[in-house]
Amino acid sequence: MKTKAMKRLKNQFLHLIVPAFVFGSLTGILTALTVTLYKLCAHYVISWSEQGYHYLSEHLYLIPAVLLVLLVIALLFAWIYKGTPNLRGGGIPTSIGILRGVFSFKWLRNLFGIFFLSLTTFLLGVPLGNEGPAVQMGTAVGRGSVFSFAKKHRAWDRYSMTAGACAGFATATGAPLSGIVFAIEEAHQRISSMIVIVSATSVLFARLTSEILESAFGIGTALFPKFSLPVLDVRQAWLPAVIGIAVGLFAVLFLKYYRMVFAFFATLLRKIPHGIKIFGIFTATLILGLCSYSFISTGHHLILELLEGKIAFWMLFLLLFVRSTLTLSANSNGITGGLFIPIMALGALVSSILGKVLSFAVGEELYPMILVLGITACISGMMKTPITAILFAVEALGCHENLLPAVIAASLAFVIPELFEADSINEVVLERRTEEINSHTEPKVYDTYVTVMEGSFAVGKQIRDIFWPTNLFVLSVKHDTKHRAEVDQHGGRDIRIGDILHVRYSTCDEAETRAQLIAIVGAQEYHENEIHNI
Repeated sequence: MKTKAMKRLKNQFLHLIVPAFVFGSLTGILTALTVTLYKLCAHYVISWSEQGYHYLSEHLYLIPAVLLVLLVIALLFAWIYKGTPNLRGGGIPTSIGILRGVFSFKWLRNLFGIFFLSLTTFLLGVPLGNEGPAVQMGTAVGRGSVFSFAKKHRAWDRYSMTAGACAGFATATGAPLSGIVFAIEEAHQRISSMIVIVSATSVLFARLTSEILESAFGIGTALFPKFSLPVLDVRQAWLPAVIGIAVGLFAVLFLKYYRMVFAFFATLLRKIPHGIKIFGIFTATLILGLCSYSFISTGHHLILELLEGKIAFWMLFLLLFVRSTLTLSANSNGITGGLFIPIMALGALVSSILGKVLSFAVGEELYPMILVLGITACISGMMKTPITAILFAVEALGCHENLLPAVIAASLAFVIPELFEADSINEVVLERRTEEINSHTEPKVYDTYVTVMEGSFAVGKQIRDIFWPTNLFVLSVKHDTKHRAEVDQHGGRDIRIGDILHVRYSTCDEAETRAQLIAIVGAQEYHENEIHNI
């Protein structure tokens, strides 16, 4: 028994921990280098954008020439999106689709495309953020790590991409714990030891790399500067409750408004060429940016302005409507850029309104705390990720002394959309993208048996730890009699050499699904039966 236990421990170490550590560390370092360069470029590009709008407001005669340039860029964007659809829209929903095996993509083209298209978006001032592209670039780096250095280990592809996505999020936001939880709560929506190992390793090495770069080149890693917040006591617990409920209701309205905006472009304007729609959004951005730069751009500078409380009360409502409409219009038309920071900005606007309304009851000294709780609640309500929101509040927003208020606000903001059966913004975007990709194909259902081969990826792992091809279910496991066989229908034990797996899957690309399955169980010939009535 002791020999078997030692052998099992050795196999776990060699075939799970070591590869997870290698892929996680390599992906984390490369992602940190890529995303740090990207953040540095984005910082300068956003600064040039603000200066450009200020210059243009003083030289209005240049507007016709600028409009011509915007038209050319819009048509170029539309042409690129047609050839590479995965460059469209927010990076986090696309990455989630890739990590779950719903989308396929070419990692190198995706990496460079996201890098330059999103920087162009920032230059034009479209209100989209850089955290989504950072996550998608991390995903691309993760695939590149496997395809470039370990082609024979394709089964590690989605683990490495998960590691890259987490490292990208952590590097972009300066919140490493939130990056790890992102993989569990948002990307895969389940806990697995393998997911935790690769994610934690990747984020750790990404964080170390970022710290080294910060020390060597003076590059800041924090999303927001450190600021002190007043500490709420138990008697003020009603305040985060009010914020959570109010922001939760706003999240429901926002998600419904998103469907309205998307339907407007998809139905009423369906005959208008995609490039012209993008040009319309660029033009609206230009006009609004000339009125006030607070209407446009990522929203990062707006959050800092709101924390200082310098924006008039009536202006908050206008900013909320304009930024919501413009951000959703840009995302509905697939313009490259993230939604995380723009959502934070909307949460800051809603809570700023609440802060001014409640100032008579709580005083102005609690205004920054109200904003931070509003941002936390908005992340939780719109993205349906309360744990990530709470950790982000502690790591990036300085809520380490206000953990209970953050939990209250995030929990209530999560519950309200649940009561109204509203999906998260990422799930809504992912659902729409999936429908677009599969609109011309009809999935087929297959049923078959495969054998776990010696030396394959599946050996020594549990069913719940493996990233099976999307929509594939392991119905039962029959252990080889040489290993004291018994039927295990619940997947609660390690998979062994010679095990026969009964699988059923739905797919639009049978060849790709077969290749992914073979990468997991080992090379073999098998024959599937197509099922017509389930």
